[in-house]
Amino acid sequence: MSTSNLMGTVSLVTGALGGIGRATARVLIDAGSTVLATDLVAESDEFGSGNYRRLNITDQQDWQAVIADIEARHGRLDNLIHCAGVEHVASIASTSVDDFRRCMDVNVAGSFLALQSSQDLLARSGKLRKGGASVVLLSSVGGIRGGLNQAAYCASKGAVRLLAKSAAVEYGITGIPIRVNSVHPGCIETGMMDRIYEKMVQDGLFPDIVSARNLYSSRHPVGRMGKADEVATAILLLCSEASSFMTGSEMVIDGGLTA
Repeated sequence: MSTSNLMGTVSLVTGALGGIGRATARVLIDAGSTVLATDLVAESDEFGSGNYRRLNITDQQDWQAVIADIEARHGRLDNLIHCAGVEHVASIASTSVDDFRRCMDVNVAGSFLALQSSQDLLARSGKLRKGGASVVLLSSVGGIRGGLNQAAYCASKGAVRLLAKSAAVEYGITGIPIRVNSVHPGCIETGMMDRIYEKMVQDGLFPDIVSARNLYSSRHPVGRMGKADEVATAILLLCSEASSFMTGSEMVIDGGLTA
């Protein structure tokens, strides 16, 4: 199976109304996968009739309901791409314990529930695919290196990084046919980055949004920020049988930022 052919597969994308999630859902659909898109909005017809469900990723019952729906309608789940998450921009001194816990709850516990809730269906489906089923957890370059006024966010994304590795080791050693990899985007032109710029301007770190954007762009050796579809096409590789020897890997898509 090539990276551009996912015919016959079923994929679940969380955070599908966000920048990277939306781009990922569209790329998978174009590759032939049947995609169930989820997010916090109650309804959306963006992905076709019946292909969207509301999902609170911190709610175990929500997860169980979504997985049960996929099993009832399709009988399989080949790919889980977990893009949903939250940012938090604040100094350590001004970050409340509740803010920190929310970041960990959404980004880390949400990722854990994604794995736990989908494992049985993914494993059954994985027996039918070369390399098994595929889970992609969206981390960040912030899960590899620190960031200014992003301690809570970086801590959560670092945890997602090691959650993916631990799951990959567990599934591989115990013979569960599921591969788990993490994706680490650099600064991508999405609504989340816009909110980060706005908060940094509010906190007095930059005089205006243009200055913030220019500085972040210049930190990438390629001289610009990334596009959501550039991340999505990399995720497509991880969902295909072309990546059947990849598990526990960190796919860094950052224009050279961490280099």
